[in-house]
Order: sequence, then C-alpha cells, then structure tokens
Amino acid sequence: MAHPQGERVSVGFTRHLKLEFHGAKVTSDAGLLAYRDLDDALALFDGIPSLLHDPRTGRNTQHSLTPLLRQSIYSRLAGYDDVNDGTRLSVDPVMRAITGNQPTKQAASSNTMGRFETKILQHRDNLASLSALNSHWVDRAMQHTSYRRVILDLDSSESPVHGHQEGAAYNGHFGTVCYHPLFCFNQFGDCEGSLLRPGNVHSADRWQEVLDPIVQRYQQHPVGLYFRGDAAFAKPELYDYLEAHQCLYAIRLPANEILYKQIPHLLTRPVGRPPKHPIVQFDEFRYQAASWEHPRRVVVKVEWHEGELFPRVGFIVTNMSAQAEGVVHFYNGRGTAEQWIKEGKYALNWTRLSCKRFVSNQVRLRLFVLAYNLGNFFRRLVLPKRIRHWSLCSLLVKLIKVGAKMVRHSRYTTFQLAEVMVSQRLFEEILQRIGLLRASPT
Repeated sequence: MAHPQGERVSVGFTRHLKLEFHGAKVTSDAGLLAYRDLDDALALFDGIPSLLHDPRTGRNTQHSLTPLLRQSIYSRLAGYDDVNDGTRLSVDPVMRAITGNQPTKQAASSNTMGRFETKILQHRDNLASLSALNSHWVDRAMQHTSYRRVILDLDSSESPVHGHQEGAAYNGHFGTVCYHPLFCFNQFGDCEGSLLRPGNVHSADRWQEVLDPIVQRYQQHPVGLYFRGDAAFAKPELYDYLEAHQCLYAIRLPANEILYKQIPHLLTRPVGRPPKHPIVQFDEFRYQAASWEHPRRVVVKVEWHEGELFPRVGFIVTNMSAQAEGVVHFYNGRGTAEQWIKEGKYALNWTRLSCKRFVSNQVRLRLFVLAYNLGNFFRRLVLPKRIRHWSLCSLLVKLIKVGAKMVRHSRYTTFQLAEVMVSQRLFEEILQRIGLLRASPT
C-alpha cells in the first residue's frame, strides 16, 4: 500500500520502528563536501567558461557550464555513472550545494545533463578542452607535491561493451568485444592522459598521441623524466622518441632465441637441490636488433624456482645507468599502474561506455578520468597518514557515502553528518589539511 509523501512507514519485524522519507533534506553523499573544498583550494574549475565553448543561444539558460561539469564529475565520483541519475540528484542537498552557491537551487535534471554530455561536450573544441583541463588539474596537484623526477607508466586496458557501440571490436588478447583505451599515469597515481581506441588495435597504437603532450609539458620544468612500459611498447620508434627527449626508460623486451644466445652461462641449472627461495641472477649486454639504428643496453633477470625445470627469464631494454638489479627494481614498479586502472574500473566504473556513438564514449571516459583524478588528489594531498592507504573504493564507502540531514536557517545551512566510519575529529583534520593547501603559495 502506497503512503502519502512524508507519512511514516512501518516495518514488519518490529512495531517500535517507523520510517520517514525526506528526499530534499537528507543525503547519502555528504562526504562530497570535503572534495568540493579541495576543488576550491586547488582552483580546479577556474576558467571553465573560457575553456569550454557553449553553443547554446537561448536566453533561458538555467545552468552554466561550470556547475554542469561539476555535476558530471562529482556524480561519477559518488558512483552515479549514468545521466539518468540526474533526476534524483537534482534535488539532493549536497549536489545542490556543490553545483551552486545556494543549496536551495536545484541541480540539473537528467535531460539537461544528457544534452550537456552528448551535445555540448562532444563539440570538437570541447573534447580537446577536456584533455587540457585534465593536464591543468594534474599541474595544480603537482604544485603541492614534492618531487625531483616524474615517472610515466603507459598501459592499455579493456572496456567490455554489451551492445553495438561504434568502434567496439573483438580483441583476441582479452577474449571479448570491447574498447581498448590507453592510459598514462605518474608515480603518484594521477592519470596524466587517456585515449579511447577501437577494440581491435594494438596495445601501443597511437602511443605518441598520449605521451607527447605530457612530455612536452614536463620539459618546461627542471625535472627528470622516466618512462616504463611492458613488452607491447618495445618499439624502436618509441626508443628513439624517448632518447631524443632525454627521457630515461625501462621497457620489457619480448624474449627470443637471439636474446637467449646472449646469456648461455645463466641458463645452466644450479647444481644441487634448489632452495625454497628463488635463485636470482642479473646480467647485462649490448644488443642491436635488425630494426634498431644503434646498439642498446639490455638487462636480464633469471630466476630459478623450486619445483620448476626451466628458469624464468626477463629482458629489459634501457638507457639508464643504474646497476642491472636497480633497473629491474625500477621496472617492477610499473605494476602500480595496473592497480590504478583497476581502481578506475571498480571505484568509478569507468568501463561504463555504453553510448552508441564513439565520440560520446570518448567524452564519458574523459569525465571518468577527471573524477578519478579528483579522488586521487584527495587521497594523496589531503588524507592523514594513518588512512592514506585507503583505496578509492574505501573512500567511496567510508567517506563519500556519509549520511547527513540538511537544516536550513535564515542565514546559513547546516549539514548534520552521521559519525559512523569517519569521526568529527577526522573530518575536521581533513578540512584543516585542505585549508593548508589553500594558504600555501603555488
């Protein structure tokens, strides 16, 4: 039996409980207010009107581009990855506070958000501006980061599709119909760049389109540049590019018979019973493949494991001067990029590229990346050390999904937050750390 709005609802297991629903006064996403404070401290959305082109010509424009973009990004950060959620979010008190100066003003509806993402942002200039905005965001975060070098990890991923999306194709490596996006991360987990590609392209396809703007941006600063990539990026043109731009690199080489001939002394099984811990050996040699213009340094790691007849062998081509063991240790760090891609998949669901047109899915991916970066900035710049290990999924459940009741007074609005996973003391500490970012020179 349906009850009138505001009337109490009973539950069956006890007569001592009653339920009330106050949609416009209660929110389940109060933690987003802390992210909005960080957004303001870093001035992430400053200059949006001049960056994005607004093709709308009507005078009755209720929402400008800045609050619309904020709503798109914050919705994804809170787990609402579909514009259909805009109907409910438009009356959510936190979303209204985030997108406007007045918590009483409604946010954009589903129809408005749909037009914004599928028409306005798909304009060619705006699509490029989203990438420029992402670079600006990373620059703002790096201004508050202590570093002497930048390590870039380039990696591809899959975004499975379940319809007839334009550009989707079967990928034999992943064994599914998908898109095959390319991502570039720095060592702090910020996504420096992304590119949506058809599902049937090679993992390294159009690498320069992603990497070159990032390298050009960092070359304007006195900072060392490093690059890591798996065997898919073992391409002579990539080596030449990195060497020409004074970028140190470590890239895995696919093993072949010629490479094995360089290390016969390492392929002889050690005498005696293998210990429980692997026997690890390192070596290096100069090598020039037929497609290379000059010889390059190749580092090799050989591991003998108990119960295995043959060793595990890995080759890395590099222009670094570190010891062979140091090069291998540096290369192994690229595994963190795979973890960050998984966070984007599971915390933000950025594989949700369900639009029919390819360009629409390009927009969606770039919005997801912006939401991911905002979440990562919050984690690495704001969180106290004792909880900095929280993943984006943990932050979504423990911080963003904090329930609150909005109480409106004549001069200000109060959010009464639930104190379950995040205490008042911890929340205040987070806001204080954001205040330090706002006060520090950039």
